[in-house]
Amino acid sequence: MAGSALRAAAIAAALRALPADQPLAWRLRLLPVCASTELELERWLAAGAQPPLAVLAQQQRHGHGQQGRVWQSPPGGVWMSAALPWPTEPAEAASLALAAALGIALQLEALGLKPQIKWPNDLFIDGRKLAGILPRLRWRGGRVRYAQLGVGLNGLNRVPAGAINVAHALGRHPLAQPACLAARVLRGLEWAAAACDQPELVRRQAEQRLHRPEWLEHQGERWAVAGLESNGGLRLCRGSAVVVLQRRF
Repeated sequence: MAGSALRAAAIAAALRALPADQPLAWRLRLLPVCASTELELERWLAAGAQPPLAVLAQQQRHGHGQQGRVWQSPPGGVWMSAALPWPTEPAEAASLALAAALGIALQLEALGLKPQIKWPNDLFIDGRKLAGILPRLRWRGGRVRYAQLGVGLNGLNRVPAGAINVAHALGRHPLAQPACLAARVLRGLEWAAAACDQPELVRRQAEQRLHRPEWLEHQGERWAVAGLESNGGLRLCRGSAVVVLQRRF
């Protein structure tokens, strides 16, 4: 696909063109194809590399999303796994899932899009899936070592039914090129890292962008979406009853 190849120089140029309050000194690895960027990142970390790191692939053969579901990763999208600094004691920190989703959403809003956060870890546009985020905290000795995230963002690539890509949402806009979008994802993750100590800010802004279906089924009953908790939980209500859903990654 024309324009779908990822090049380090193009990503670097796109990063320089984007403003950043607290940029990270990213080390990048770009691959034409791999089984999984997550596996490649974990090999890099096991060899002693330190965050912030990101592995990007033009195409993944066996990418996975939430609950092990296969994430289709053809050329033209952004398929990335990243490791970045995170508080060692996360009890008072922002939700990694919400912070990452919000940071990327803010970058997409700068393009004129209006993404919504579909709890717990997707971005939607007009009810169609645009991106998936798989967040994880990596621990050692009871303390967080770093945050690890897998990101799949539809750019110019073909998408399955129920999904949408940035090119379609923008009308084949040149900013849907993978290098430009990869730079925006990196800037979005930087925003998440900078906002990690502001859980209420993250919760409030994520809640403003929360995808709110008419109702959600929980334990065989219909519940209304009431909002978000600062720890990333989804608050549901039914009459005077309130329940908070949690998703562990």
